[in-house]
Parts: sequence; structure tokens; C-alpha cells
Amino acid sequence: MTALADLLKPDQGQAATRLQLVDKKGFDAWLKDQPGPARQAAQAQGFKAEGYQLAILPGERDGWSAALGVANVDELSPWCLSKAADLLPEGTYRVADRSPGPGVLGWLLGQYRFERYRKEKNSKGPRVLLTDEPARIDETVRIAESTFLVRDLVNTPAGDLGPAELQDAVEAVAKDCGAKSRTISGEALAKDYPMVAAVGRAASERRAPRLIELEWGDQRHPRLALVGKGVCFDTGGLDIKPSAGMRLMKKDMGGAAHALALARLVMKANLPVRLHLLIPAVENAVSGDAFRPGDILTSRKGLTVEVGNTDAEGRLILADALTRAGEDKPELLLDFATLTGAARIALGPDLPALFSNDDALAGELLAAGTEISDPLWRMPLWKHYEEMLASDLADLGNVADAPMAGSVTAALFLQKFVPEGVAWAHFDTFAWRASARPGRPKGGDALGLRAAWEVLRWRYPRG
Repeated sequence: MTALADLLKPDQGQAATRLQLVDKKGFDAWLKDQPGPARQAAQAQGFKAEGYQLAILPGERDGWSAALGVANVDELSPWCLSKAADLLPEGTYRVADRSPGPGVLGWLLGQYRFERYRKEKNSKGPRVLLTDEPARIDETVRIAESTFLVRDLVNTPAGDLGPAELQDAVEAVAKDCGAKSRTISGEALAKDYPMVAAVGRAASERRAPRLIELEWGDQRHPRLALVGKGVCFDTGGLDIKPSAGMRLMKKDMGGAAHALALARLVMKANLPVRLHLLIPAVENAVSGDAFRPGDILTSRKGLTVEVGNTDAEGRLILADALTRAGEDKPELLLDFATLTGAARIALGPDLPALFSNDDALAGELLAAGTEISDPLWRMPLWKHYEEMLASDLADLGNVADAPMAGSVTAALFLQKFVPEGVAWAHFDTFAWRASARPGRPKGGDALGLRAAWEVLRWRYPRG
């Protein structure tokens, strides 16, 4: 894949093919203004300025241009150029008579390919876009690179991405960004992160559980903690999933991918924070040593947890990681997890469920998601449902007895391990697209990442 920085260049008047953006309200006037051959070509291709529609138009003397249908030429979305970036041939392009605006991001994301396992690679060369906003290039490239990181990690099959490989990914980002990383495993993990160890103990030695940490930044700056669920494959444990439910469980480390990508954005932008990334990485496997329904686990915090269902393992490993994150008294704590099917039933695949103990933080995240087309939906931390997590034998259970409010009770469970006074947000994200859209191919994807990043940029401005 061509480096993303090579796909977005400052417009310095160099030769480029023109892209004419047209919406339905302006279509008739646009068509009337076109030269005869271009008008005939547009009509022959059935071009009516529908969203993402593309028509190739002949030039008056030589060369060619393209017409692209967009929803509103005055309010371009990040995705308006995505399909064109995918369909157009190799070359250099500029948007005619206007700035590409937020469309530059979709231009990059529209050229994503996951071809690690394909014998025949996509042979199409790079499509370069010129922009009259050069100051926007670096930031856009960083966001696209971090989105690609999420997609690549989630798309990689679990056979090639276990806890060890997830550790490798964190260490690669740490090395690239000048951060320090360390990994805790074995006896130290069992002692310090007992629920992480319990969930992952059934896996083979090659796929043993671990807690991966990354730290970066100036000690004088406010502490920012990011936590990501790293279940590299989830069989459901002894409460085993049906085959259909297990098919996509390579994506159950999607929360870890989001947290790592967000950490990368923080470091690449050199935000004035002291960053702490924690990823509990496990495989929830089945063996004679698997943790069992009815087991009572002691968490890092000291709370005991009765296991009502071994398929509710993500909240167990997150609990130990959240406890560790809270011990350093962060100013802000964000966690990402592909945590509950209940969130998907309530909100579908496109809307991550957002839970937060801080109304101002939640408001900022919702506003950011709306502004940059990375939407979130706030769900309630309904305190009255805490009784659903009661246990007769332990301090709490990991699941409710009744199959109701599943995403809420999961978030309430996590909140038990967040220190009082720490602003916290939990993203229950799908990390997957079941069907393709322009700029958003079928497969792993970042959902909620850009909204979180936008808030961090607001909260921690550079300089």
C-alpha cells in the first residue's frame, strides 16, 4: 500500500484531473452549463447527481474530468469523495472550484485494502488528491493511519493475532512513538491481575494471557488512561457460543485496537498529557483448566466476583485493567470494548453505546461524534439496576440473572472498578461493518475512535 501521506498533497497548481461536485438541487443548472459532449456523456451514463454517483466526462480539447454526486455541495461529509477514490484510475485529482474540506479523510479511507491473505493483490495505483488546506494534511493522515491500524488488527484472523501478536503491535507503536512498554504474564499476572489470568488460563502456552502497558509523556502533564478489551478470540468458554456466534470472534479484541489507535494519535500529535495505555490480552478458550460458571474470582481491587457466565469475560479482564489505571489517579479514563450483544440489539452496528459518569464529558463526546460523522449514543448508568448484579456468595456477579438491560448492567459492573472522582467513559463498540459503504469496507472498522480523538484535541490543546 502506498504511504497515506503520498495520497494527499498541497495544491500548488500542478496538473490534475478535475472533480466536479454536484448535488441534486444544483444538477439542472450544472448540466445546462456543460459543453455538449460532456452533457451527452453525463446523460448516457445516467448521471443525476445521486449520492456517490460518478460520471466520466470528456474535455473540450483533450483530457477528461469526472462529475461526483454529493448530498450537499455546501456541507461536504467525510465520505463524499470515498467512492470516487476507490473507483477512479491512478492519477492526481483536484476538486473544482471549492475545497475538498472533510472529504480528504474519506479520500484516504476509500483506498483501504486488506490483502494479507490474497495471492492476487489490487493492482490499481495510488489516487492522489490535491488540497488547498495543507495544514490539514498531517492530521488527516494520522487519523487515516490509525483507522487502518484498527481495521488491520480486527481483520486479522485469530490464528495469526493472539495475545503475543497483540503485544507485538503495542510494542511496534511504542517504538515508533518513543514510548515505553512492558508486559506482565505468568505468576506475576496471576498475583496482580487475577481475573485476567483466570479468563486466559485455558489457552495454550503460546497464547497465554498478559497485561500489556504503554506509557508516554511528560510527568508534569495531566494523566490520561486508555483501556482496551483484548480478547483475541472468544469461544464463550465453558458457556460455549454456538458456531454462528463464534464466527466473528476474532474481532473481540476490537476494543484493544481502538485504544491502541487512540494512543497512537495522542503520541503522534504530541498532546500535553501523560499517557497510560492498558490492554488485558487473553484468549477465552476451552480446556480442562478453563474457569467455570460458579467460580468466585478475586479481582485486583479485592472485590470478589461470582462467575454467572464465562461468556461475560470481557468485563472481568477490563475490571482488573481499570483498577490499575485508577491507581495512578488519571484526570480522564476511557475504555473501549466489544462488550455486549445487548448494545447491538439496542443500537445496531453503527452506533457505539456510550456510558459515562461525567455529564460534561458525555456531552463533549456526543457533540464531537455528530460534528465529524462518528456518532455515539449515550446509554444510562441506571443505578437501580446494580441489584441485578447481586450475588449470594460474592461481592457481585458478572452477569444479571434476567436477560434485560445487558449493556447497562455490563457498564455498571465496570463502574465498580472506576475510582470515585475520575471522569470516565466506556465505549461499547461493534468494531465491525457487516456491509460495505463508501470509505467503510466490510470488515473491521473504527467506530467511536474519531469522536474520542476530537474530544482529546479539545481538552488538551498543544501550545
